Amino acid sequence: MSYGDPNNPYGAPQGQQPQQPGYGYPQDQGQAPGYGYPQAPPVSPYGGPAAPTTMPGSVGAARVMMWVIVGLQVIGVAIFAFSAAALNAAKDDASLKDNTAFQDLVGDSTGVIWGYVVFGLAWLVFAAVLATKFKNGGNGARVTIMVFAIITAVLGLYPFIIVGLVHTVLAILVAVFVGNANGKAWFNRPRY
Repeated sequence: MSYGDPNNPYGAPQGQQPQQPGYGYPQDQGQAPGYGYPQAPPVSPYGGPAAPTTMPGSVGAARVMMWVIVGLQVIGVAIFAFSAAALNAAKDDASLKDNTAFQDLVGDSTGVIWGYVVFGLAWLVFAAVLATKFKNGGNGARVTIMVFAIITAVLGLYPFIIVGLVHTVLAILVAVFVGNANGKAWFNRPRY
């Protein structure tokens, strides 16, 4: 029997070209000749999967929620400052000077409201600093963001329940998204 004989069981099948010498594995366009196995996924030098190179979606969402919390705090501080200034103006109003009960109530509450303004302003600055730490902060930033979010969730229930409820939900989501496996991998990634 010859190579071109159609009845030769050891010859090339009819209609197909004979294979070139090699290992017999099919070759893809992107593979080197003779290798038919896919590449292994990248591994970090510490073992396990490689660190993320881009911010995971849940961590990016937590960063956006932190900036929304900052915006809500700006609105809250402005409302408290406006209320305190209005009460100071009402305290000095001549028509209300004779009402001692009103004067006692305003005198006591104005200082408390100005205290809320100062505390809200400090908390706002702290939230803005933490929101900027998402890109290149380490595990300490992650823990601080989680503690901040938990305290914010508790403080969001007082004094405004409706606005504070939005604040509380956002803070809980920030704590969950930063505390999950994606957040841990993002904040613990090696930085070169």
